[in-house]
Amino acid sequence: MCQHQPPCPPPDATDREAARLVAHYPEQGWCVLCNGVLLFEDTGELLPDGQVVAPRRPAADTTATGVGQ
Repeated sequence: MCQHQPPCPPPDATDREAARLVAHYPEQGWCVLCNGVLLFEDTGELLPDGQVVAPRRPAADTTATGVGQ
């Protein structure tokens, strides 16, 4: 699939998001990487085999809102 040198990480690698961008649709909130991964702006992913990777959101900062104090 990838013709780059060095080749982009495969879709099942932990660093798959390091693959080169081949199409970007910011108005729709997603892009396609060279390895076939669809990457969504909420950090979710759809792998070429149909596997869904849930978004990775940072933990809530409870100190700014006073929650948990």
